[in-house]
Formats: sequence, structure tokens, C-alpha cells
Amino acid sequence: MYRLPPLNALRAFEVAARHMSFQKAAEELSVTPSALSYQIRQLEAFLQVKLFERLNRAVRLTEAGQRVVPGVRDAFDRLAEAMDRLKGALPPNVLTVSTGPAFAAKWLTPRLHKFLERHPEIDIRISANLKLADFHNDEVDVAIRFGAGKYTGLHAEALADEHVLPLVSPKILQEFGGRLEPGDLARLTLIHDDSANFLSNAANWMEWLRLARIEKVDTSRGLHFSHADHALEAALDGAGIVLGRLTLAVRDIALGRLVAPFDLMLRAQAAFFFCCLPARLDEPKIRAFRTFLFDEIRDEHAFLETFLRGKQRV
Repeated sequence: MYRLPPLNALRAFEVAARHMSFQKAAEELSVTPSALSYQIRQLEAFLQVKLFERLNRAVRLTEAGQRVVPGVRDAFDRLAEAMDRLKGALPPNVLTVSTGPAFAAKWLTPRLHKFLERHPEIDIRISANLKLADFHNDEVDVAIRFGAGKYTGLHAEALADEHVLPLVSPKILQEFGGRLEPGDLARLTLIHDDSANFLSNAANWMEWLRLARIEKVDTSRGLHFSHADHALEAALDGAGIVLGRLTLAVRDIALGRLVAPFDLMLRAQAAFFFCCLPARLDEPKIRAFRTFLFDEIRDEHAFLETFLRGKQRV
């Protein structure tokens, strides 16, 4: 009945027209600028009209683009309203938290009972996935994300500085007489946490060994995991030695399930961030969850200060 262009192409056009920047539009939609540009070219080919003038470092709507953008924007607003009416609003006492599976499993879940004891009136829902939350369309109240903290349009606070360090089970340490020497690494299976490889400067075994001045260890071998919690679980089970994230491993270290046999730690060049829409920061349920997170981080600080004493951080 209706011969319409692809919805993704229309969305790319609306966001680019709002920002007047392909770069900023691509960031909002979590796509590359080239992918966004391709979608807009598809739309222009479908309509057989040019919508943007491409300048050296900017874009500008053509006359045709200026004519069509109000209708496209209105259509998306109406569609959003229709979807809201269809699914209905969540009860005001429901708090939906989006976070990665590793943070949910290793840090958040073991501590959630404390939040529920403080706030029995709040029903919490954990959405554990690696997809960036869409705060306008996904009914997400809060997100905890691992990255550089550049989350356009969001209030973002780092929970704590992040480091990576070699970690191993006490069982393996006993097999080596209670102490690991640098030369022992060549005899152990290296466990690689590849979950941070989206960062251009992600810390890895090769970098750690170089800074530790340890040679003759083949970093091409070992076990590779795309989820950080899986890498830590492999180390807990005695599969080898992992270069793990301190925030995710702190509970296992405190309980004696993992030990750090070397003093050298690397800064992760990223951290876990608490994120929400700026306008919603002072909502009671969001404020309560933020307070809970930072209280837990503060309570861990005393243990970490003792653990980190004498560690070399680079």
C-alpha cells in the first residue's frame, strides 16, 4: 500500500539532519560514519533527490532535505508514541539496569541483595548484554558500561580506575611450590581476555610481558575468551593464568579464590561507567541505585588499598 524507503535509512537521515553531522549521528546510532553515509546515499537513490550537500568538514541540508525533514521527524515521533501506547509504561517502582554479562555475573549479582534489603519497594530488572542501551526506546533507566566514558548525551561517572594483572588459582600456585617465578610463565597456559579488544590500546599479555621484562613466553598460545567472566572462571578452575580485570576479580581475590603472583599491574585505559539520562539523575530510584553502587565501591576501597600496597601500576 505504501512504497516507503528503508526505515534505517530514514532514521539515519533524521539523526544526521538533527546533528548536522554524520560523525555525531553515527555515534548516536552506534554505527560507523561510512555506514551512516551509505544509508543516506541509499535514501537519496530511492527518492532520486539529493538531501545533503557534503562540505569539507560539515554537511548542509539541500532545499529538498529541508522540505522533507519535518515530516520524517514527525513520523518517528508518532511511531514512538504508538509503541509507548502499545507496550504500556512500566510501573514507576521498576528499575531496569543494562550492563555487560561479565559485570552482571562477577560484580553486580553477588551484591544485589544489599540493594534489595535497603530498597524493598524497588523491583530491579537486569538486562545483561553487550548492546549499547537506547535510553529513549529500550525502557532502560541505568546502564553500566565498560569503555572510555564517551557516551554522547548521557550523564557518565567512572565507578573506579581499572587495572589488569596476572591472576591464578591457589591450586596452581601450590603446584609451583607456593610461588611463581617469571620463567614459570612459559610452562603455564596463558588465558586471554579478548573482551576489551574493541579498545585500540587494550592491555594484553604481550604488553604486560614487555613491561615486566620477561622473555621467551609465546603469547600466541593459550585460551581466548570473548567474555571477561569466562576468562576468570577458567583461571578459577585451574586452566591457566589470566590477565584479568581487577574490578571483576576483586571478590574472588578477597575470598582467596584467585591470587596475584606478580606485582606489576597495567592500567586498562578504560573503566566501568554509571550512565543515565541527565534529566533523570535525581529520580529517587536512580539516585538510590547510584548511591548503592558508589557505597559498594567505597566499601571495597579499604581492601584494595591493602591489596595494592607494593604493586607497581603502569
